[in-house]
Amino acid sequence: MNEWLHHPAMENIDPLKLELIKAAAKQTEGKSGKSLAPVMMALITNANKKGIQFTPDEVSLIISIVKDGKPKEEQEQIENMIKMVTSYMKKG
Repeated sequence: MNEWLHHPAMENIDPLKLELIKAAAKQTEGKSGKSLAPVMMALITNANKKGIQFTPDEVSLIISIVKDGKPKEEQEQIENMIKMVTSYMKKG
């Protein structure tokens, strides 16, 4: 399931961020697009509390990996979740 951890782009991510991503991945396992929003929000919020900021590129990478292999409808739900999360990030 966690083959995305071996994605070449993941090698360049800060180890602290990677740990947060792994924790979020465990929480999202088997969940659909709509269920991912609260987990992504928690990931970003927890990172911010620790003084860790995800770059837009890192967020895009995480999302693209999450979307991989999902049905089109679910990918659209994930896209909507991304918009919600990114608008939240801009406010923060």
